[in-house]
Amino acid sequence: MKLTRPNDNRNWRERWIAWRNRTLADPGFQRFAVRFPLTRGIVRARARTMFDLVAGFTYSQTIAACVELGLLELLAAGPLPLAEIATRLDVPVAGTERLLRAAAALNLTEPLDATRWALGADGAALRGNGGIVEMVAHHRLLYADLADPVGLLRRGGGGGQLAHYWTYAERSGEGDGEDVAAYSRLMAASQPLVAQHIIDSYDFARHRRMLDVGGGEARFVRAVAARVPGLALSMFDLPAVGARAKTALVAEGLGDRVEIFGGSFFEDPLPPGHDLITLVRVLHDHDDAPALALLRAVRAALPPGGTLLIAEPMAGTRGAEPSGDAYFGLYLWAMGSGRPRPADEIRAMLRSAGFASSRVVSTALPLTVRIIVATR
Repeated sequence: MKLTRPNDNRNWRERWIAWRNRTLADPGFQRFAVRFPLTRGIVRARARTMFDLVAGFTYSQTIAACVELGLLELLAAGPLPLAEIATRLDVPVAGTERLLRAAAALNLTEPLDATRWALGADGAALRGNGGIVEMVAHHRLLYADLADPVGLLRRGGGGGQLAHYWTYAERSGEGDGEDVAAYSRLMAASQPLVAQHIIDSYDFARHRRMLDVGGGEARFVRAVAARVPGLALSMFDLPAVGARAKTALVAEGLGDRVEIFGGSFFEDPLPPGHDLITLVRVLHDHDDAPALALLRAVRAALPPGGTLLIAEPMAGTRGAEPSGDAYFGLYLWAMGSGRPRPADEIRAMLRSAGFASSRVVSTALPLTVRIIVATR
């Protein structure tokens, strides 16, 4: 019996890919496939996918215009005539109609008759998620950095407008309140939905004391406080960030329940005494060496048997592949730090950091967040 060697499998796959690509690129095959009844539907679906890939930037800019002009908020109060919408937006009627029709093609708006427009189903869903709306507005910086994508890739990550949002985290010490304000507001706006998915998926009540590292304005800690009343809570972040978090906590009556620790997790040891430490959308913001150093610092701060919870979008997530390497890959490259990692790679890093075991915890919406839990 002839055994199949690894190189045989690799060569077979390469030959298959070469044949497939030649066939799909052949104009004659394309003409045949679009006419043949058994392949016509596949061809049309793939053509739509290809068109969306090419035209996607116009879709995102249509959404950006709707958010910047407040169109979704305006229509949320009820249908309006085209002329009134144009007046309220301070955009000429022709331009307003062009935007409304583009938005309708994306299901953000909906025409009722020849002149009246309503909010569309996806527009209502978008409006109901404040984090997405904030990200759309924030993407103005990403669009600017990606205006020359080849230049961005050649010069290395960072150096553009998005990188300014991350500069405060590269410094230790007190930091500057104005430097952290914009990024902290963005994270605070986009955190609630993520926080609820995490809390729904993991039993925080099994722990006594939790430390959230890199917690920003304490949105995640505040969400846990509302759902898990018996858990003692702490947060660790740069002093300027911690000051903003303290203000938010006091305003919600949680000033006495949550202890704030100020410092840099790259230079200062994490405070001990917590049986659960959380990293919510933190690890993927850092390159491999600092990310591994952070994991080792977390392990050093945990007691034997203590738990680390990592929650963030991850590369290679089945059914959500574009959100990993296609979106966060370029976003973090433009920001100048970090990359999306597959769950298996994060678990390998956890082993390198000295954790005894780890497991993936399912979430309701892995496109938004996945969870890995590790034990010291």
